[in-house]
Amino acid sequence: MTASDIDHIINHLSLRKSRKRWRWIALGLLAVAALVVLAALFGNDEPHEDHIARLNVKGLITGQQSQLDLIRKLKIDDNVKAMIVRIDSPGGTTAGSEALYLELRAFAATKPAVAVMDTVAASGGYIAAIATDHIVARGNTITGSIGVIFSYPDISALLGTVGVKMEELKSGEFKAEPSPFKPASEKVKQVSMAMVEDGFVWFKGLVSDRRKLTAERTAILSDGRVYTGRQALKEGLIDALGGEDEAIAWLSSEKKIAKDLPVINRKSANTLADSFMGTSARTSLLQFIGLSRLDQAAENASLNGLLVLWHPQL
Repeated sequence: MTASDIDHIINHLSLRKSRKRWRWIALGLLAVAALVVLAALFGNDEPHEDHIARLNVKGLITGQQSQLDLIRKLKIDDNVKAMIVRIDSPGGTTAGSEALYLELRAFAATKPAVAVMDTVAASGGYIAAIATDHIVARGNTITGSIGVIFSYPDISALLGTVGVKMEELKSGEFKAEPSPFKPASEKVKQVSMAMVEDGFVWFKGLVSDRRKLTAERTAILSDGRVYTGRQALKEGLIDALGGEDEAIAWLSSEKKIAKDLPVINRKSANTLADSFMGTSARTSLLQFIGLSRLDQAAENASLNGLLVLWHPQL
């Protein structure tokens, strides 16, 4: 037997061993996938005891149906005696914030709800807060940003530089306007601004109604600026400084909710992966494999239309 024959046998045995190893890895992945599916289909982690539900409103608010469905579910859950809405959000779309506001108001019509602001609860995040019965914020929470924005790109100068011109055939003067391919005319700006003003009037109406402020006072506070929690308390935009302990104390003193009730996170899974590993673990995984920026870009891409958002570029 020659040396080449021996090398051939060794390589063959090594290949067989490698194939066997990959076969076991594939079987293991299939088993994990099966467990994920079973957990998503049959898993039931709903608490069966009286409790205060904690609803987390984080990141961009886009009116996710799963979150709206969860609030409806909590409203009819006899084990849910009250809800703490933890908000850490710069806002989002106007329509998405409106949908969240309406669901939270429907819940608050049947059970007590209190908002606890974390780092940021601005614009659409503030809309979520005023849907509750009581608002608590940290002294350095960023809140406010009462206003509406409609932004659009203008790449016409760039196209002119590279010698590209866009031609349009459209049914009406304002169809697909403003366009990124040409500067907006004054008439287009006026039409767009009328839409912004309509959304702004709606936002100010919510603030005036929920915070019991006059229209004149609301107008002064609604120039788009942000406030710290301390400033917001002074201006009547929130009710108290503190955190979850203060929220529970208010529920106990004002709504007769037992202080010793457990506070339990209630969440809905947006995806099968989220239901299995949780959104925080999913984010960590995306960062590990280098796709976190792509995931953020996909979230930002959903921000179409009117926005109630602090720092839209985020």
